[in-house]
Amino acid sequence: MITVEHLTKYYGEVLAVKDLSFEIREGGICGFLGPNGAGKTTTMNILTGCLSPTSGTVKICGYDILEEPKAAKRCVGYLPEQPPLYMNESPEEYLRFVGEVKGLRREALRSQIREVMERTGIADVSHRRLSDLSKGYRQRVGIAQALLGSPKVIILDEPTVGLDPLQIAQIRDLIRDLGKTHTVILSSHILSEVQALCQKILIISRGTLAAFDTPQALEAKSQARLRFRVEASREETEKVLRAMDGLGPWRLAEEAGATQVTLDHSGGDSTARELFRAFAGAGRPIVEMTQAKASLEDIFLELTEKKEEKA
Repeated sequence: MITVEHLTKYYGEVLAVKDLSFEIREGGICGFLGPNGAGKTTTMNILTGCLSPTSGTVKICGYDILEEPKAAKRCVGYLPEQPPLYMNESPEEYLRFVGEVKGLRREALRSQIREVMERTGIADVSHRRLSDLSKGYRQRVGIAQALLGSPKVIILDEPTVGLDPLQIAQIRDLIRDLGKTHTVILSSHILSEVQALCQKILIISRGTLAAFDTPQALEAKSQARLRFRVEASREETEKVLRAMDGLGPWRLAEEAGATQVTLDHSGGDSTARELFRAFAGAGRPIVEMTQAKASLEDIFLELTEKKEEKA
């Protein structure tokens, strides 16, 4: 569906995207994450044909974005962070203009306008001026224009920014519905939103690929936080921990007759079992243990901070 190979973009002497390669298959919702300045907006502008790369190739539905730009762009619907709406027009007037720009005419145009208005829930406000609508409705109009022309790929840049909780929930439901019939690329700084909506997550940092996998696989590869309380002194606890291989850094806090241990690890449940065996073998039982899996925010920070340190 979308194939990016060795994508590189310079702005003068500033390198924004460096040798970026990935492939997004048809269907579902893919989260696109990156810290500010990571090259995320540049990449999206190249995917939509708004910007040319310095080198590398981008294919949308098999069409090269440089060699066959019209065919490639017909496969993409795009909602930028600031939808380019004409506030003096009604949603229907605006969608008619966008549809005509996309080459729709007569009954095909009228039919698609009706369809996208129904799907995005704006039919009831179709004759009101855009300036009189709430931001939630304006976002729906922006998504509706992206759907015109029946593109196979929908790219949404921060679609819920600035919305109230009810509007956010409604737009998320709409995005879930779109993911059933389109390939959706969702860019958002709300990591909980990406975790709730996306089947795959692509993370870039400093213009390069940091990770591209399912949320579950990213979680499995990341470090989890383990806390347990053992009936042992600080010295006895450290002795057992030092004798074990592969443990991450730990922190200790002494309590009455026990020691509280906090450590980060990537060994899954096997680490917990090894700890139980080690302390039981030393005659110092673990009396309480909790394990917290890494959130998407933890994973994001871990991956992007590593990139920053290597730079």
